[in-house]
Amino acid sequence: MSAEQPMTADLFEVDKRLSLKPVVDFNSYLRNAFGDGACSCYRCVEGAGDESNYSHRHTFELEGRTLNRRFANTAGSDVLQYLKKAWLSYTKTDMQLLGELDLDTVKGFTDPALHLRLLALLPASGLAREVDGRWQLQAQAD
Repeated sequence: MSAEQPMTADLFEVDKRLSLKPVVDFNSYLRNAFGDGACSCYRCVEGAGDESNYSHRHTFELEGRTLNRRFANTAGSDVLQYLKKAWLSYTKTDMQLLGELDLDTVKGFTDPALHLRLLALLPASGLAREVDGRWQLQAQAD
């Protein structure tokens, strides 16, 4: 590129990989992974919302609202299924299923408005946990 060519095209160019169906599906999945209000499962109702003994959170404060995880479609294996497809579509490589998760790459194909949901869903689903500032994928049962 010569110094005379305008750089505006680079500034406003959108990554076409973000419009690929698996990437769009992953973002839609994150958008719909939580329902409005606090969790109303038996354990939460009986425990008056005390989640201190739970291995995975049920209720979240995100985006200035109280949301609950939709258990029917947010098991670790469900999250992994959408994540693997989006990863493959975006990077053109298979995602490692154990070990460190490259969160920067995942955030690269996740709508920035959904980053908080992503960071809440990864540990809540049991798919990954944060260890010393790095996200580690957990083995998933079939």
